[in-house]
Amino acid sequence: MGDFSHAVHHGLSRRRLLQAGLLGGLGIALYAGEVERHWIETAHRDMLLPGLAPAFEGMRIVQMSDIHMDEFTEPFFLRHVVNTVNSLKPELVLITGDFVSEWPASRKFGRGAAWQCAEILDQLDCRARYGVMGNHDVLVGKGPVIEALTAHGIRILENDHVAIERNGARWWLAGIDDPLTGQPDAETAIPQSIRHNKNEPVVLMCHGPDYADDLIHLSSGQAVNQMLSGHTHGGQVRIPFLPPTHLPPMGQKYIEGSFQVGPIQLYVNRGVGTVGVPFRLDCPPEITLFTLRNSEQS
Repeated sequence: MGDFSHAVHHGLSRRRLLQAGLLGGLGIALYAGEVERHWIETAHRDMLLPGLAPAFEGMRIVQMSDIHMDEFTEPFFLRHVVNTVNSLKPELVLITGDFVSEWPASRKFGRGAAWQCAEILDQLDCRARYGVMGNHDVLVGKGPVIEALTAHGIRILENDHVAIERNGARWWLAGIDDPLTGQPDAETAIPQSIRHNKNEPVVLMCHGPDYADDLIHLSSGQAVNQMLSGHTHGGQVRIPFLPPTHLPPMGQKYIEGSFQVGPIQLYVNRGVGTVGVPFRLDCPPEITLFTLRNSEQS
């Protein structure tokens, strides 16, 4: 009888342990899928640029990245993101790629999502809006994605640059095609005419952060003061005390936050959306608010 009671007690204990583990797992999935995935963190950073003209001191720039519209990013959430950005009152909004997702739906679906994404982004109060293509955008179809974004006031810099001007002063914003699936050309994006000009720093948007290791070996890369990237989602699902395990090519070395790569300051934004699974754990969505500062006066 005693052995039988012990066996029953042992069986019940194991069953309760399994039930507790299952409930715990379901709780984590619910938290990661519904709470943290929709919990936006606004990171405040100074962007230190050498020779920045006094006219730009204190300029506010917001970086967004990796929206992945309609894979798992719902319209209501992107509207919430836009409202959050509007509350920060930026003078410039920069979006570093992956507006849509190439998988799991069809490319036709992704092209439709590009128009929905662009329509919501058009609710940004800031009218100075620039972006670059990410790997998913290229795979869905660069032409249709750029068409949707351009129609709603977002200029895509595809191996191109633009002057940001104020009171006779300027700095340069450049953008290159996605380094994983596109045809990046930093030499064209950052021509000799804008390199190393006194009091005219260069900021580069590039979706894949690991491209910085290639960029520093180019003459154009030596002129880049700040590079802004996304792509990694910061690891997206991060198990405490363990390194991220699922990182994309061109996003396996520089995962999130600030890095110094040769002469280039690199910042990797965790992004807004998710890919693969609709979960974020220990890695919430991010909007980054940069305040421009002259590094020589800091």
